[in-house]
Amino acid sequence: MASTYLTKTFSSSPTNAKKGTVSLWFKLAEAVSGNTYHRIFATGADSSNRTDININASNGRLVFTAGGTNTTETNRLLRDQSAFYHLVISYDTTQATASDRVKFYINGVQETSFLTEAYPSQNADLDFGNNSYAHHIGNSPHFTPRFFHGIMSHFHYIDGTAYDSDTFGETDALTGIWKPKTAPSVTYGTNGFFLKFENSGAFGTDSSGNANNFTVNGTMTQTIDTPSNVFATLNPLQMVQTNAGTLSEGNLKLVGNASSWTTQISTLAVSSGKYYAECKAISLGDVDWGGVGIVSANQHSLAGLIGQATTIGVGYHSPGNLYENNNLTSSYFPSFTTGDIIGIALDLDNETLQFYKNGSTAGSQIDISSMITTSNYPVHIGCCGINSTLAMNYGNGYFGTTAVSSAQNPDDGIGIFEYAVPTGYKALCTKSINAQEYD
Repeated sequence: MASTYLTKTFSSSPTNAKKGTVSLWFKLAEAVSGNTYHRIFATGADSSNRTDININASNGRLVFTAGGTNTTETNRLLRDQSAFYHLVISYDTTQATASDRVKFYINGVQETSFLTEAYPSQNADLDFGNNSYAHHIGNSPHFTPRFFHGIMSHFHYIDGTAYDSDTFGETDALTGIWKPKTAPSVTYGTNGFFLKFENSGAFGTDSSGNANNFTVNGTMTQTIDTPSNVFATLNPLQMVQTNAGTLSEGNLKLVGNASSWTTQISTLAVSSGKYYAECKAISLGDVDWGGVGIVSANQHSLAGLIGQATTIGVGYHSPGNLYENNNLTSSYFPSFTTGDIIGIALDLDNETLQFYKNGSTAGSQIDISSMITTSNYPVHIGCCGINSTLAMNYGNGYFGTTAVSSAQNPDDGIGIFEYAVPTGYKALCTKSINAQEYD
C-alpha cells in the first residue's frame, strides 16, 4: 500500500465495544527507513489513547496496542516476504483471565509466546468501531505517517463477536496449506465491514452488506498476487552484500548502486516446468549496465553481474553480452537501453533458456543442461544493475507499480505480461509451480 491508506469514521455507535474480531491476509514488502512500524489497523483519540495493530519493521514482531499503554508483542517474527500471512485478532474483554481477553492467530495457529504481554482491563471498551474516531487501514492517525508496505486481502472487522481463525480460514485437504474462506459465516454487527479490494476504482467498498465504505487516500495499485496464488518478487532478504542497491514498489524495482554491482533474485525458485518473466530497463545510461537472467539457488555471493560473479547462472546484459557460468560466451546479442523490455523463457524440462527483446527473440536458444547438472539446485529468475534502475514483472501485470500497457494473456492463468507468452510457459507463481512441478 506504500504511501496510500484507507480512512473511515462510523456514523453509529458500535454493537459492542468489548467484543470484536479483525481478520486479514497480508504480504509484506520492503521496510522503509524512518518508519518503525507497518500500521495495519489503527484508531483512537490520540497517541496515548489508541487501539492499533502493527508489524514492527525493525524485527518483524506483531504488536497490538489497546488503550495506548497495553501492548502485547509476539516472539514470533513475521519476516517472510514471499508469502501471505493470515492474521486474526479476536478480543472479548468480559473474560476474567487477562490472556483470554485478546487472542492472536497466525495462519490458523494461536500465538502463545510473547515478548511482552499487557492486556486491556476486564470489561474495557476498545476503540475499534468507535464512531468518535477516524479508523485508518495502512497508516497511523496519531504519529508521523507509518504506512503499511505490502499487500492486503480479505480484510474483515467484526463488531460485537469474537471469532477464532477457523471462521475465516481452513486447511486445504490436498496441499495441507492454510487458505481463505472467501465467504465466512459471520455476523458483522453495526460497524463491521469486509473489504475485498477487488474493485480497482473503489478499493474501500464494503462487501459485508453494511455499506461501511472506506475513503481511499493516495493511489492504490491492484494486483492479482493473492493468498491463493502468490507471485514472485525480488527478494530483499537476499540483499546481504555491501552496497546492494535498493528495492521498492512491492520489491519489483531495483535501483542499482552507483559503484557496485548487485544481482537480485526471485523469492520463488523452480526445478521443473516452463516459466516466463519480463524485465524493463527504467533508467539505463550508455556507461551503466543492467542485466536479466537465471541463478542457481546455491549462489549466496551475488555482488556482481548475473551469470558472471554468480558462477552458476546465465545473464544477458545491456551492452549485448551473454555470460554463462562466469564466462563471456557471446558479445553479439542485441544491446538494450532505457524503455526496452527483456523477456526470459526458462524451460527446465528441456533445460533451455531463450531471451526476447521487445517481443522478438534475442540471440539463439541457450542450452543450460551443464548448469543444471553442475548445480542440482532450483533456479531463480532475477536481474542486476549498476547505477541503473530495472523493474521485474513476474506475471502480476506490473513493472514495479506501473501497469503493463498491452496486458497480454490476462485471463488464461498464464499471467499478465507486456508481450505474448511463448506457448506452454507460465508466470512464476505458486499456482503455476504447483501445476507443473506436482502434476
